[in-house]
Amino acid sequence: MKAEPTDPACTELPSAARGGPVSHAVSRVARLHRIAAGKVLRCAGLYPGQEFVMMYLWDAGAVRQSELIKAVDLDPSTVTKMLQRLDQAGHVRRRPDPDDRRAVLVEASTDSCALHSDVERAWTDLEEHTLAGLDATERAELARLLAKVEENLSRETGNCPESR
Repeated sequence: MKAEPTDPACTELPSAARGGPVSHAVSRVARLHRIAAGKVLRCAGLYPGQEFVMMYLWDAGAVRQSELIKAVDLDPSTVTKMLQRLDQAGHVRRRPDPDDRRAVLVEASTDSCALHSDVERAWTDLEEHTLAGLDATERAELARLLAKVEENLSRETGNCPESR
């Protein structure tokens, strides 16, 4: 059986990226992973990024909106727009903080319980699709190496991975 030719666009590095082939690969993989995540999340009625907000709220309970913004490390206006959409869909509830009326508390609604299982299923499907063809040892090694890469990047950017 003859091997299919590989698409040069997927294998050839742009000349400016030749000094950083791994960084180029990570960027391509991250972009494709986000696209794939968007497809599986669409089935749950979410846009990419909204699942991180919901994951945080499911685990943390009611939090100030400012804490949520820091936790998901997104622009405040982006989080505000996400929360508006999630509120309209009935997934979150926002209310004034009784300890500080200027602050807003945000929490996952009881109606979001079904969404929790949809997100869990979406992430499981995404994991299987992403890691298809890798055995358990390779998956563990990839997770270990990515944790090291994340640690390096976190140090470089001043972000602490433990806060996520």
